[in-house]
Amino acid sequence: MEYIYSAMVLHAAGKPITEDSIASILKSAGIEPDAARIKALTASLEGINIDEAIASAMITAAAPAAAPASPAAGEPKKEEKKEEKKKEETVSEEEAAAGLSALFG
Repeated sequence: MEYIYSAMVLHAAGKPITEDSIASILKSAGIEPDAARIKALTASLEGINIDEAIASAMITAAAPAAAPASPAAGEPKKEEKKEEKKKEETVSEEEAAAGLSALFG
């Protein structure tokens, strides 16, 4: 991830994303750069508009957040869960009462 972060820092600063610049950022952070990983990153970013990639990633990430808003599909499940919890609470109250009676018999 530090390789991608260094590329993002360079992009935010308006600097060209080159192998040397990524290596210098990593070195300044105390990380020993791996030349193969840097080369792979710069090759994969070649020809990519990073601003568009960030914008499309933000739209994609925001879309799943809107999905759980359908109350009609979720209502029966909520009721079932509440009924199950009530049954479990009743059982645990009965068990607790039985435990107390055994103590104070």
